[in-house]
Amino acid sequence: MKPLIGISCCVKAFGIFATPNHAASDSYVRVTLGPVGGIPVLLPAAGEALVPEILPRLDGLILTGSRSNVCPDFYEGPPHAEGTPEDIARDSTTLPLIRAAIAAGLPVLAICRGFQELNVALGGSLDQRIQDLPGRLDHSTPSDQKYGPIRTAKAHGVRLAPGSLLATIAGHCEVPVNSLHNQGIARLAPRLVAEGWAPDGTIEAVRVRDASGFAYGVQWHPEYDWETDAISRGLLENFGRAAEAWAARRRLPQAAE
Repeated sequence: MKPLIGISCCVKAFGIFATPNHAASDSYVRVTLGPVGGIPVLLPAAGEALVPEILPRLDGLILTGSRSNVCPDFYEGPPHAEGTPEDIARDSTTLPLIRAAIAAGLPVLAICRGFQELNVALGGSLDQRIQDLPGRLDHSTPSDQKYGPIRTAKAHGVRLAPGSLLATIAGHCEVPVNSLHNQGIARLAPRLVAEGWAPDGTIEAVRVRDASGFAYGVQWHPEYDWETDAISRGLLENFGRAAEAWAARRRLPQAAE
């Protein structure tokens, strides 16, 4: 049996009545069915009570990207600028889910907003608009969302720590990545180790220090270009192998009954 991969959802308004829906981009479903090699399970933003019920049933967790930003109340930051999208229901679900998943050793892959959630969940803070900071690049999403190649275009390089997971996958210590975010890591969480940096010093890749399972995060979007980018595909396949190994261990007690 293939591993069950939880995919974090956002709450978004749909239809003429703006009815709240729990949603995740199709790209995460397709990447789970593809290089990850798992079965996608969409996790509603239903709050902390969901965590102990769903976690024992999962073999891996993907924390997705989103246009909403992590609410600054969770890292004691200043209020967002007016009009900045937030998703408190998602934050209230994913932050305790991250802590529980890492404590259990469940394989975790955090992408873009999920990368930021990982940092906040473990005690870090965020810069809310990197493009407004002196000496920093504009990492934000271009306004022309209808132009598909924007998602896969390489916006800047990332310097990788020698011997890191991504450097091992790439075979070298510099990789080009896409860039579609406003927020980024300000204060790195104590349990996180930075393993990749943009030219302006923005942290782009992290691992969880002393995690008992796969626990990695990237600020860019490997789910967009895995079909053409070997490094994106390699990262996703590494996560998939960790989830498959977790699933095999989880089934052992059931087989013995």
